[in-house]
Amino acid sequence: MTASLETIDWYSFLARPQLPFPPPAALDKLRGARILITGAGGSIGTALALRIATLEPKILILLEASESNLFALQNSFAKDAPQAHTIFALGDINDRALIDELFALHAPELIFHAAAFKHVPLLEEHPLAAIANNVFGTRTLACATAAHNAHLVLLSTDKAVAPASIMGATKRIAEQIVLAASSTVLRLGNVLASRDSVAEIFAADIDAHRPLTVTDPAARRYFVTLDEAVGLLLAAALAGPALFAAALQQPHYIADLARFLSRTFAPAQPAAIEFSHLRIGDKEAEQFWSVAETPHAVQPNGLIPISSPQTHKLNDMLDTLHTAQRARDLGTALVLIAQLVPDFTPSATLHALADSRAPQAAQ
Repeated sequence: MTASLETIDWYSFLARPQLPFPPPAALDKLRGARILITGAGGSIGTALALRIATLEPKILILLEASESNLFALQNSFAKDAPQAHTIFALGDINDRALIDELFALHAPELIFHAAAFKHVPLLEEHPLAAIANNVFGTRTLACATAAHNAHLVLLSTDKAVAPASIMGATKRIAEQIVLAASSTVLRLGNVLASRDSVAEIFAADIDAHRPLTVTDPAARRYFVTLDEAVGLLLAAALAGPALFAAALQQPHYIADLARFLSRTFAPAQPAAIEFSHLRIGDKEAEQFWSVAETPHAVQPNGLIPISSPQTHKLNDMLDTLHTAQRARDLGTALVLIAQLVPDFTPSATLHALADSRAPQAAQ
């Protein structure tokens, strides 16, 4: 059943035209380029890699931490990708020696950074892992990028705005790292039919004749298709150093998505919808910019540039946060994150976890 997500006309649900895709003349600038994609085995990373391969880059380096995802990516390239000079790399973005080796061997000039931990409730229970991967993996990559005069494009999220989760807060810090390195950030909403997305979960529940669980009747999100996510990333890379958000007019209720998929997959017997409650770290609605940020006019490429304040003494604060993270001192880490992201609201779960670990940190 979940495979049918690929054939759905998502625009009948979104009730809007498809966002613009960069024209061929603009994409010609990427021909012959040396390009690195992190998180290349994820849904967005794979779609981006296959699209870039059609542009005939000089070299395409695909970095993925999951062995099974990298294996699947290799198979996808064997079946669907044109013959391109492609390097498949198994490893972690926090491995500075590996990152330096990839730059030394292949000299990438454009880096799409799509590697991140993203599951909000799970990361509320594993905040130090979120900090290590989302913050310091990004910092490792940004440092290498700057040292080699390359350009970095960070795939971020609307959850980084006034975050209520450690995932959102760590992505906001990652944004600051990339912007301080004079590179590019793109904030996206939820990507329909991506791996582990709510649409995929709903489809599996419909297939199993289970009721569809929605957290709250008022819960709503901004949605883009996988093709749109790829197009927006390419547009952001071509637009130069800045913080961008997708130009989306309105969010959609998650309950409406559940009803749409139920009508699509089981029109004769629509699935029941059950409401639970907002999960740890969830918000009722997301937004693309905070009260401290200034959006500008929509560009023809479907992006909204955003002016965003930068944190003073960012590197010093990151050094201190890194020390706390490596010492597994969550209490100190949360204090520092609150300084780096003043509009972050830590959950009760994070506070309780920090309190439970305080004696260990003291030792």
